[in-house]
Amino acid sequence: MRTPVAHRAGPREWAGLAILALPTALLGLDVSVLYLALPALSADLQPSATQLLWIMDAYGFLIAGLLITMGTLGDRIGRRKLLMIGAAGFGAVSVVAAFAPSAEVLIAARAALGIAGATLMPSTLSLISTMFTDARQRAVAIGIWAMTFALGMAGGPLVGGVLLDHFWWGSAFLVALPPVGILLVTAPLLLPEYRAPRGGRLDLRSVALSLAAILPLIYAVKHAAKAGFDLTVVVSSLAGIAFAVVFVRRQRELADPLLDMSLFSSRTFSAALGVLLFGLVGVGGVMFLVTQYLQLVEGLSPFAAGLWMGPPALMMLLASLASPLLARRVRPGVIVAVTLVLSTVGYLLLSVVDRGDIWLVVTGFGLVYLGLGAIAALGTDLVVGAAPPERSGSAAAMSETVQELGIAVGIALLGSLTSVVYRARLGDDLPAVVEDGLAAATALAPADLLRRAQDAFTAGLNVTTLVTGIGVLVLALVSATVLRHIGTIGDDS
Repeated sequence: MRTPVAHRAGPREWAGLAILALPTALLGLDVSVLYLALPALSADLQPSATQLLWIMDAYGFLIAGLLITMGTLGDRIGRRKLLMIGAAGFGAVSVVAAFAPSAEVLIAARAALGIAGATLMPSTLSLISTMFTDARQRAVAIGIWAMTFALGMAGGPLVGGVLLDHFWWGSAFLVALPPVGILLVTAPLLLPEYRAPRGGRLDLRSVALSLAAILPLIYAVKHAAKAGFDLTVVVSSLAGIAFAVVFVRRQRELADPLLDMSLFSSRTFSAALGVLLFGLVGVGGVMFLVTQYLQLVEGLSPFAAGLWMGPPALMMLLASLASPLLARRVRPGVIVAVTLVLSTVGYLLLSVVDRGDIWLVVTGFGLVYLGLGAIAALGTDLVVGAAPPERSGSAAAMSETVQELGIAVGIALLGSLTSVVYRARLGDDLPAVVEDGLAAATALAPADLLRRAQDAFTAGLNVTTLVTGIGVLVLALVSATVLRHIGTIGDDS
């Protein structure tokens, strides 16, 4: 790991962290707020089914595909500079999206938001590593960073519900303007600039290969979540893997690669990335299922469901703040393992819920989020801290990429398993509107069939969380092993 520098951050750095929290929370908010706007948006723009999918997915595709490129670009041209360019672009395109006159314009705006969003996450995280050179302070700062993203996600339904009660669907995009404005005014005053010494030119062939590797993989898992595992998933996955192999070979040949493959020679870097990837698989899928349960089984409005998600968000806040402080005395591997065991208890609680068990769902999901807070804070800190200063932007981008991929894979795998159980419980003699999923059944099915569909979905949730809980328990044991060599934070030995 990188040896801590004897320089403690002062009030300016902590104020700068508050500024970096704005785009971080904004990106978390953008993940969940659009779901609430879909009904009004669809009624106004009349998108086709394919266009509606692209409205939802264009943002995620571009942000995942360009994280590595933007992380390295920030190291080359300046991290603060890239952050400000990306924030200005995000604000401008948000206005275009808010007043989009057609589905085509909105799809283009969502894609542009993904490009701008890809500049924000690695820039904020790498700037934290620049500002907080003391290992203990950096760990706390990254814990706060992880917390603000989670709070943004949790606040999406609340903010969206208030806006859509009073304004049109485009107001969900305009929420970006105040934080962007504050960032652009204060960043030159509070944030330092950092540009890697001897940074070479950006290799455009590597950029193209990274997109050719990541986009098919993301498409494969998203397609699997919607249509199941078919030939399209296989072909897309194989194409992504093939381009990934070519990408890695090219990086090893270049003197100044887009992604420094030597980072993976660090046991800390590789182990922390693995824990983040597999930990987010469980959280991403179960978050998707719990949100559906609250709205489609319990019949809560998005706003009410958002309120019930408040206690789990508080659990994640607690873990993301407490785990870096505790890691000053207890090894990170022990903390990660223990919190993942607690998450296992949460998954097991979710595996026995029935209709009406809202408190049990919230308690179980709160324990799941407790583990997420710890692995997000400590895992991200270990990844960034293992990289040399001139490569922290690239390391931050890798951390974000595996988390994006983990969430996407989780939604695909756990959503598919839930669908299998759902259809098996319903049987073969039911109308297609019920077989198509609980969302379709809620809109169109008569009351008796809807109740059967809700019971079938709950059974799917039970089975899926039981399987996930077993997997997370295994991950806890693996984490205790692969992270055991890492000392307490701030230990120079």
